Amino acid sequence: MPHVRIEHSGSDADMTTLCEAVFDSLAGHDAIPHPETLKIRSYRCEAHRIGTLPDSFAHARLELLPGRSERMKTDLAQLILQTMRAHLPTVGSLSVDVADLSPSYVKDLL
Repeated sequence: MPHVRIEHSGSDADMTTLCEAVFDSLAGHDAIPHPETLKIRSYRCEAHRIGTLPDSFAHARLELLPGRSERMKTDLAQLILQTMRAHLPTVGSLSVDVADLSPSYVKDLL
């Protein structure tokens, strides 16, 4: 169920490898009892401007069903951030936000 969306400035990094690494990191965490429900996506921002140098960024947003503690959300955010830094060593600004999905979230699987 957890979704991770990674917006990035389009570095030379292999975003497919980063998505796999974030998936693997989260799949091994106790807070994710059903890793088969993870969804990791990346989106390149064609235009951007940030105030820091180097002028590059990646921002991940983790969305979860409500119910996890703030401590657990912080742990998951730190895990994603560590994974991003390992795979994006030259990107100037990395950040992670965690949000609860709406209680009305629905999905359908084949």
